[in-house]
Order: sequence, then structure tokens, then C-alpha cells
Amino acid sequence: MINWPFLTILFSGWLYIDAAYRGPNWKRWFFRPITLLLLFLWGWSADFLATKDYFSLTALIISLLSDIQMMLLREHSITPVYLMFVSHLLYTISFSIQLKFSLYLPWILLSLIIATITLAIIWSKLKDRQTIIFSLVMMSMIMSWVAGEQFFSLSHDYNFSIMIGAFLLFISNCVWLISRFTFSFKASKAIVATLYFFGKFFIIRAIQL
Repeated sequence: MINWPFLTILFSGWLYIDAAYRGPNWKRWFFRPITLLLLFLWGWSADFLATKDYFSLTALIISLLSDIQMMLLREHSITPVYLMFVSHLLYTISFSIQLKFSLYLPWILLSLIIATITLAIIWSKLKDRQTIIFSLVMMSMIMSWVAGEQFFSLSHDYNFSIMIGAFLLFISNCVWLISRFTFSFKASKAIVATLYFFGKFFIIRAIQL
């Protein structure tokens, strides 16, 4: 049986990623919110929604609001960053419900190293935005770390999916910040778009498992 919602999301996500690389910008901004809305509907259609799933779906909607703010206010605005922080906070709450910490050191060290390198690269360019950007990077790191702790503590396909999704979102944020505040390269938007889409996809996929 063909899973049409799944195929529709992948097709919309591919159009978004393609537009991020080749343009035009209107196509990128059109398919980004459309893809998030399709992901939300896919998650909402799950046979059973637990409390943690409602947190993830709320985080997805806040991500959508952040994207809309970025589109309307341009990328130099700081408002979307606050919304991104809230979104990642809600994801972290979702992943931490019934969490049993294993304190898997390689995963903690990897997260800290990536966050430290990102901040070291962009810190001198942040000026009056150091506090909120530092908070966003730390929140993204914690989100990824908590999702990883779920998997290393409990395993299961659900926990693997949220770990992959959260880690991809974390890396997406790091690449986006480096591109935004230091140097931008042609493929940066496509890389960020790919990591962002698949990060969201794997998190919502977990709700369907």
C-alpha cells in the first residue's frame, strides 16, 4: 500500500531543498512552511499521541512561526532566534519525559565539542547578540544530548529516530550560524535546508512508530 502522506512530505521537502540550492527564494519560502505543515499533519494523524508527542508537535508549529518571522523580517532579525530557542526547549522537554540518563561520555563530548567550535568561530561577530546566540547553541546541544541519552539508555527505533533528528537539527543550527555570522558559501543554504528538513522528519517519524 502506497503511503501518500509520506511521499508527499518527501516530495515537498525535496522541492524545498532544491530551491535552497538553486533558487528562486520565493520557492524556498513557499515549500519550507508547506513541508512543516505536512509534517505536522503527518504527526497529528498518528493512531496514538502521548504527552511527549504533543510537545514535539507544538515545537514544530513554533518552528513554523520562526520561519515565517524570518521570511517577513529577513534573516538579520533576531526575533526568529528566540522562537527557535523555545522550539528546541519544547523538543528537549518531549525527549526528557521518562528519560533514564546513561551519561554516555562519547556523546556528551561530541556535543560539547561541536558547540564549542561553533561558538569559537562566530563569537567575535555576535556583538550584542552573544547572550541569545549562546543560549540557542546550548539549547540545541542539550536537545541533541538528551535525545541521544534516550537512545543509549533505552534503545528502540523511536529513540534512534529522535536522536538522529535532534542531532541533525543541532548541526543545522551550527552551520546556519557560521554561515550567517562569519562566511557564507554557495551550498550553505542547501546544507542547512537538508539537515533541517531531515531533522524535523526523523522527529515526526518517531511519533508514527
